[in-house]
Amino acid sequence: MDAKNKFNLFLPGLQSDSNNDVSLIAADLREKVTVVGHYKAKNQKVNLLAEKSYATKDFSSFSEIANQFISDFALENIDLISVAVPGPVIAGKSEPQRLKWILEEEEIKRETKVGHVFLINDLEASAYGLQNVDESDFVKVHDCGTFTPGNVALLAPGEGLGEAALFWDGQALRPFATEGGHCEFSPRTNDEVEFYSFLQKIYGIVSWESVLSTAGLFNVYRFLRDVKQQKQPDWLTKEIEADNFTEAIIQGAIEDKDRVCKMTIETFLTYLAREANSLVLKMKATGGLYLTGQIPVMLEQFLTNKKFYKNFIISDKMENILSDIPIYLVKDEKTIINGAALYAAFNKN
Repeated sequence: MDAKNKFNLFLPGLQSDSNNDVSLIAADLREKVTVVGHYKAKNQKVNLLAEKSYATKDFSSFSEIANQFISDFALENIDLISVAVPGPVIAGKSEPQRLKWILEEEEIKRETKVGHVFLINDLEASAYGLQNVDESDFVKVHDCGTFTPGNVALLAPGEGLGEAALFWDGQALRPFATEGGHCEFSPRTNDEVEFYSFLQKIYGIVSWESVLSTAGLFNVYRFLRDVKQQKQPDWLTKEIEADNFTEAIIQGAIEDKDRVCKMTIETFLTYLAREANSLVLKMKATGGLYLTGQIPVMLEQFLTNKKFYKNFIISDKMENILSDIPIYLVKDEKTIINGAALYAAFNKN
């Protein structure tokens, strides 16, 4: 994978010859499907040799998935395993909310007989993966004209709401995870107060993840349907029953198929712009905002029509800073697994 962008990550082992020919397994662990890849580190890059997807619910632990992958490809002499998990990693342990597993580096070592195991937050992994994204997979949402190195923010609504950042130390970017998606949502208008009350009855505490995720997109829709009395068309009823809501509502908005589709997407994008604004200001991310994940990629034509940007720069006193922030949509869907591999291969001398 050739990197052709501005990212210069802090990877202390990148120049070390000892990391050449390292054989490793990386995984993007998710609630429904886990993607596992076999990589070889060579010449400051990680090269994908084999990849397979597994239904997560079919296994009782990540170690079972890893061992199945090793068996499927008859792999030997694996040096490292790196697992990107949808949740916080603390002291080599993680208990993702959307999974019923407790993951521990030491336990995975024992069960897979691989000497080195790394757990990394999935959005932190995605931040590392930006280094290997080809220039053609970055779509400009807003180009400020000039580029000044600085902190970078990463926002990824998907099954959950991932948020991460990269700290600019003056020479390189250092990725780090956050759990900002679980901060509380706050309403701005009277309609949003109604929306907040609607969600509070369901969740008690209303987080941004309850608004900006696949479940959040459905929450926006059912508020418009149930509280604002927007009619649910018969074709959408069938799509909801077939568990195909996200794709259906977005495609419906693209095709201008029904008023409620367009209203849902426009409302969702308003909230996305607002949380993007908050994340950028909190991280002072003058180096740029990067939108990744399943939903933004599907919403490309809406993100690039200037309306998102106009909502993004709304602020009490910081519009001058926000207007200078470059914004990109990342279309490469493998940043998480590639970033997990890159981190494991080169994070140590």
